[in-house]
Amino acid sequence: MTDNEPVQQPPSPDLGGEHAHRRKLDGGGRVHIDRPLPFLILAGHPDEPFSLARRVASISAASVIWPQAGGELAVAGAAAEVTLLLDHLADAYPKFLVIALHDLPRDLSLHEESPRLEPFEFVLAASADPAAQDVVDTMHSALSELEIDLRVPQFRTQPLPPLPPALAEALDGRDGISVLSLGIPQIHRIPGDPRRIYPQIYHQVESAIHDALLQAAAHFIELAEHEDDADTPRPHHRSLGRRRFVKAAKRADEALANISASFDFLLGISPINTVEAFEAFEAGKRSTSPDFHYRPLPISPDVVKRRLYDIDLRAVEDPVIEELFNEKRLELDQQLMMLQRRNTPAFRHVSLIQYGGVEPELLEVANRLLEAFAPGSEGSRDYVDAEGVQAAAERILARYTRRTPAFAIAETCLRADTGPGLMVSGRSLLISTATRVPSARVDPLLQHEISVHVLTYINGSQQGLGIFGAGLAGYEGLQEGLGVFAEFIVGGLTVARLRLLAARVLVVHAMLEGADFIACHRLLQVEHGFSSRGAFNIVARIFRSGGLTKDAIYLRGFRQVLRRVADGLSLDPLWYGKIAEHHVPVVEELEARGMLRPPVVTPEFLDRPDAQARLARLREGHSFIDLLKEPSPC
Repeated sequence: MTDNEPVQQPPSPDLGGEHAHRRKLDGGGRVHIDRPLPFLILAGHPDEPFSLARRVASISAASVIWPQAGGELAVAGAAAEVTLLLDHLADAYPKFLVIALHDLPRDLSLHEESPRLEPFEFVLAASADPAAQDVVDTMHSALSELEIDLRVPQFRTQPLPPLPPALAEALDGRDGISVLSLGIPQIHRIPGDPRRIYPQIYHQVESAIHDALLQAAAHFIELAEHEDDADTPRPHHRSLGRRRFVKAAKRADEALANISASFDFLLGISPINTVEAFEAFEAGKRSTSPDFHYRPLPISPDVVKRRLYDIDLRAVEDPVIEELFNEKRLELDQQLMMLQRRNTPAFRHVSLIQYGGVEPELLEVANRLLEAFAPGSEGSRDYVDAEGVQAAAERILARYTRRTPAFAIAETCLRADTGPGLMVSGRSLLISTATRVPSARVDPLLQHEISVHVLTYINGSQQGLGIFGAGLAGYEGLQEGLGVFAEFIVGGLTVARLRLLAARVLVVHAMLEGADFIACHRLLQVEHGFSSRGAFNIVARIFRSGGLTKDAIYLRGFRQVLRRVADGLSLDPLWYGKIAEHHVPVVEELEARGMLRPPVVTPEFLDRPDAQARLARLREGHSFIDLLKEPSPC
């Protein structure tokens, strides 16, 4: 809900409903109470944009804000709401914390070219009761960790400044009320211009203050509950953030999802004539680089970009969610830029920004794997064609659907316009009609595609925001790493598959060093023993559209998952949706806040005895290479 939407004004707060208690107040103020909590943030803000006092209060789980320009009417509206809230919560919370925020005055002597900067000083105050005096130290300690452009904050303490009379009256005479006051420096403002700010500094200070307030509230709750139970632990401070998404967050999520669904990036950059191109390559005795053809784009990247940046992300009123949306917007922007630059040298440079290159350590691992596992004869093995793979996939989907009805939306599709292999797009498993898979590899590949890619789409789609199903920015590395891990843990990561992943890293590195298609094909066929067709398929994936560095993420992501297992860390956060490794703390925070639901299903391969045995061996410190050389544990 935004400030200009009509709202009902009930005579008393409804804090037990499905939605947050959120309404406008007389004189231009606003109240937002996510749920019953033993603290409340107050902020009277100046009549100018980018007030940090207003912003920090507005993103908190419990706040009352009002414009100073609203005069007595605005203060009276805020005071009436505070009275109703305190009356309503008195029995549940005999100890209650009120934190008043205000913007400190600007230094009007500064101008944009001034060599001096706005003072970076917070002003702290607290009521005389022991709890307030203790909790203000927590807030001071939390804010002390802030550093911006090599500047650290200073602090000044003063007696508690008086609240406006109507608000002071709302607090007077109540037992158990502790009051803190925080004056916020204006270092985010550009000197000499009241309407311009430094956006990055604004966001940094906003996030730091919000986190410090949550830490102070958590400590206050610990002190209050300690009186009744000495063993009560302090709640995780992030659990005191919002548990409900405002309507603006839903709208932004939907807008991002619609834009993401308006084009299929991988299909857009993948050749449609891979089989024919290989035949021509062989007919030409591998002396001429192949000529790949692509689907026409169904969108105008320029038009989609305009839609992308029309989304108001500041309205989501949650720094964590806003950052996730910002990351996703940038990723979509880069994908659109790559589509704009298909088959040009610039494509490769944008790919490098999006997926990264090949770090020396990863290249060393890839070379080591190719040296450790020499090419060998594939022998006479049974192969399964595309229809057989589809039938096996349908059986797995049926098992998952019996475990949870949410899986009923998943589907398989045979495609004649993709290169040999499998690909997941949302809820769909796409199987190329040119696919032939050794029978022993069918289950491992389907565990990769269905038990990781489709499963995390299903789980992510059950969350309050669709971005968790579509994929947070940079999710692909960890996703593919989990997929390879699934192949390994079920005993299906063959030497051939491992060599393929290592070869992809080598070719990405060689391409970035200037090698052309023919040189990379020769590198794999002559120096590392790959068949001509196998080498072609690897090199074609990497040279598509002008040079895609994405294929290095498979081995990199696999190593990330192995490190996580070896370090004794849980895999549980990885099943909430499609996330990157750096999103694990975000998932844990949102789960602690109650904003994420537990996964509706976890991978079936984790229940297999042989998988559990391999997992235990990894946690004991055995390398996956050693385990590959061992017989099956079960």
